[in-house]
Amino acid sequence: MDLPALDLSQDAAALTARIVDIPSVSGGEKVLADAVEEALRRLPHLTVDRYGNNVVARTNLGRPERVILAGHLDTVPIADNVPSRLDEDGVLWGCGTCDMKSGVAVQLRIAATVPEPNRDLTFVFYDNEEVAAHLNGLGHVAEAHPDWLAGDFAVLLEPSDGEVEGGCQGTLRVLLRTAGERAHSARGWMGSNAVHAAAPILQRLASYEPRRVLIDGLEYREGLNAVGIEGGVATNVIPDACTVSVNFRYAPDRTEQEALAHVREVFADCPVAEFVVDDHTGGALPGLSHPAAAAFMEAVGGRALPKFGWTDVSRFSALGMPAVNYGPGAPLLAHKRDERVLASLIVHCENRLREWLTA
Repeated sequence: MDLPALDLSQDAAALTARIVDIPSVSGGEKVLADAVEEALRRLPHLTVDRYGNNVVARTNLGRPERVILAGHLDTVPIADNVPSRLDEDGVLWGCGTCDMKSGVAVQLRIAATVPEPNRDLTFVFYDNEEVAAHLNGLGHVAEAHPDWLAGDFAVLLEPSDGEVEGGCQGTLRVLLRTAGERAHSARGWMGSNAVHAAAPILQRLASYEPRRVLIDGLEYREGLNAVGIEGGVATNVIPDACTVSVNFRYAPDRTEQEALAHVREVFADCPVAEFVVDDHTGGALPGLSHPAAAAFMEAVGGRALPKFGWTDVSRFSALGMPAVNYGPGAPLLAHKRDERVLASLIVHCENRLREWLTA
């Protein structure tokens, strides 16, 4: 099979279409990673390294500041929306157009057209972002080659509709299990209903007042919600077990330990037989007060917004690096069958980044 070539002289929208037409569902990024690596190795001003299906390219100009531009190569499963198509209104349709192959195209265009940036640049293209955290390629690179990710400021080109989204929320999922005793439902008084025992948990969630907090001028809104409930044995049996799945989306001024302590406190007097942490990833502070972030905001314009949800800016934050989300595409269109992006917005984001890096 011939390696699909990426022509980095194409404009960002056309390059996006080419990248979309190379399928790269999570776990199947090798062909696209090969194409990205081959295209970057043609650029003499970059040092290129690879670890698995993760490609990292860097300038080494001795600038006093280093900026990372990062994006993931994978997509969710294709839903009859490949190959891409560009309609008469300038809208590019296809799996990954929004999340986030348009951002990857912008990275590649900057890598090819800004050989002498005013800041040293590191370009990171990584795999397995859309699946379980332990598979995440950025995490693997951070563990195996942390020196490749050394920098002062990072921009993750996740879809943000051309606006800057600072930081991200943390996310904690816990399983609250209640216990009872089985009995025949015709003689329910002989048992103890574990589903009924979950009522105080649900009431606590229904009455919970989420916190709002202002960080770097951005208002983050928290949320504590039941996202699932399981219980029941048969239609004639009093259930002896019930599990309520609860998701806490919290502002990045809380540490993981503080978030967990808060959730434990909320349910402290509820009849919980077992409290299990099912998944937990911390958030990231926006870092908009950092000089590089201020210069970035001035160059790209628009307004800064809080990021509702979790992204890999959290990983950069864990490395002690402020990071923001900035890319083409509307977040609400990510993962949809009708995923799409406005072609002109891809070019707009590329031009704003170029201004920042050449001013």
